[in-house]
Amino acid sequence: MLARILGRRADLPLDSDSLGRYLPFLIAFMVYLAILALMGLVILNALTEKWDTGVAGTLSVQIAPTDTPSQDAVLLQSVLRTVRATDGVASAEPLSKGRILALLEPWLGAVSGSEELPIPALIDVKLKPGTQIDVASLSERVSAISPGVSVDDHRVWLDQLVRLLQTIEGLAALVLTLITVATVGTVVFTTRTSLAVHQGAIEVLHLIGAQDIYVAGQFAHRALVLGLKGGVLGLLLAVPTLWGIGALAEQMDAGLIPEFNMTIGHWSVLICLPAVVALIAMLTARVTVMRSLGRML
Repeated sequence: MLARILGRRADLPLDSDSLGRYLPFLIAFMVYLAILALMGLVILNALTEKWDTGVAGTLSVQIAPTDTPSQDAVLLQSVLRTVRATDGVASAEPLSKGRILALLEPWLGAVSGSEELPIPALIDVKLKPGTQIDVASLSERVSAISPGVSVDDHRVWLDQLVRLLQTIEGLAALVLTLITVATVGTVVFTTRTSLAVHQGAIEVLHLIGAQDIYVAGQFAHRALVLGLKGGVLGLLLAVPTLWGIGALAEQMDAGLIPEFNMTIGHWSVLICLPAVVALIAMLTARVTVMRSLGRML
């Protein structure tokens, strides 16, 4: 079917248009940028959901170390009892020193002599689903046990991060919209120029009984073919770029960027994008020709 569409005979010599020869490359560039913007939107949305799911409903309690390990242990148990007795807390478990060092390693690297370092104790607190607790009140109660105890509410910085990501998502959506508008404008300009070049041939077709819809179909088919060629070329250029970005992301520390894997749905959208662009080009060319012929004749 694709071969029949690409090989369909045209009564107008549209292949001789110089502008039409460059249209696939312009569309390929637009599709390339559109794929990058689209995948940026998908990745940012996925990262936002992962961070929200992983951090929402959790707190961290930090206990500064004292001069004696025995006093640290007593202080830890006292804070644990206070936190666990708080309404809305599902669980509160202290992190081992090895786990704390593993969390610090992406930022500080492997520290020699870490056993002697005064590392604060951390308590991982999980809240009951749908529960909101008074973090300020909890901070006051644990600070009364020791001034070196503090409560870190992850929701504060998470909300700021989510707002930042949403702003970037909005900019990516704006870029995607501008790319679509630019693609439509390019097709309109190319079609109108081609109409002017072939005005004589179009008048001959009208004299022998051709209707406007037939002439528009000639231009629409040409735009479909060029749009499909450009879309496929843009996709072929974008796939290695996405692969390279993914390879660079894998080399970064896992603690900095959550893992993201493209699903079958993501690849399906990418594969269908050239066809969508080709359809947009075809419809744009058809509407442009019908309106132009309506004014000319």
